[in-house]
Amino acid sequence: MDTTNPAVSPLRQRMLEDMRMRKLEPRTQEAYIRAVRKLSAFLKRSPDTATVEDLRNFQLHLVDTGTSPITLNATLTGLKFFFDTTLGRSELMVRMQPVKLPRTVPAVLSVQEAAALLAATRNIKHQAALSVAYGAGLRASEVCRLKVGDVDSQRMALRVEQGKGAKDRYAMLSPVVLARLRSWWRVGRAQGKMLPGGWLFPGLDPMDPLTIRQLNRAVHDATAAAGITKRVTTHTLRHSFATHLLERKVDIRVIQVLLGHKRLETTSIYAHVATDLLREVLGPLEQTPPA
Repeated sequence: MDTTNPAVSPLRQRMLEDMRMRKLEPRTQEAYIRAVRKLSAFLKRSPDTATVEDLRNFQLHLVDTGTSPITLNATLTGLKFFFDTTLGRSELMVRMQPVKLPRTVPAVLSVQEAAALLAATRNIKHQAALSVAYGAGLRASEVCRLKVGDVDSQRMALRVEQGKGAKDRYAMLSPVVLARLRSWWRVGRAQGKMLPGGWLFPGLDPMDPLTIRQLNRAVHDATAAAGITKRVTTHTLRHSFATHLLERKVDIRVIQVLLGHKRLETTSIYAHVATDLLREVLGPLEQTPPA
């Protein structure tokens, strides 16, 4: 984000500096600024003049205009930073309450569908990247930010640097994923795209990494080519990774570590979509005498 633009107001400049001091991610900074901009548009005046009643009416406005729970809560988080940190007036947010998010289960591919999707990926770089997303359970952002040096073939691990929550961790590296990475590395090096110590999946400019948008576009194309009718994103491959491990009786606490989840509760959602586990359960009706 540009923090030196002379057209930026002193108030916004201070908020930008507050976020920069705390090293917030660029996307987080953009979301927080967007939240304050929404409030300004609603008030039709500077956001630092808002009262408790103004903020309450603003939340009612968001609800009445059909704002989704996720967007609404994200807006409140941005406003909380603005009032608590930038203005030092935390008392203004006392009546702003986040809404409860609906509990949903993620879409998951079968093992056969995941294999078909990867096989239908025409670009070898995209196939290797999606193989990492499914074979190691990485987030799209984590896949895109991998560097060549993050592949540890001796320990059969992938180093994930500064994943979600600004934490480093190691992810699993299977022989199949390693073989696909080596195939891509040979092709990428021959094409002059693999720079020493550079990105494992470079973008059009080798100095830049592959973007999340480009990766999701590759998933959509492969999904259509494989004839899969489910709505699939790169994150669906991560969900599928966790679900398939659980169905293979891998301890859920191990899966939690591999996914980089802070809380076991987050990982436990996959118990609701592991259909192989459900099929193994003997229902009470099966034990009753035949009619």
